[in-house]
Amino acid sequence: MADRSLRGVGIGAKSLETEAGVEFAERTEAHYECPNGHTIVLPFAAEAEMPALWECRCGEEALLRDAARPEPVKPVKKPRTHWDMLLERRTIPELEELLAERLELLRSGQLRRRSA
Repeated sequence: MADRSLRGVGIGAKSLETEAGVEFAERTEAHYECPNGHTIVLPFAAEAEMPALWECRCGEEALLRDAARPEPVKPVKKPRTHWDMLLERRTIPELEELLAERLELLRSGQLRRRSA
């Protein structure tokens, strides 16, 4: 039992596995060209489909070498917020009037403040 203990070995600090007998996946390199002159070289698995665009470190979209720029994606409809839904039901002057009414009730003592 003592020969199988892990005393003195930093678990997580070292791997007890070796690379003997491990076959790595076949790889290919993809070259992306940024409009700012940067070149990005990324390794991909040989059977993987490489994306036509990749974000460069400068924030621009780099295009895969010898690839056509893809069609722009249809813009996604922005999610509606509570404020957007409120404005569908009320106008700004109506909201200002409601706010004034509620503040008057609060100041007169007819409404109590809720503690958070």
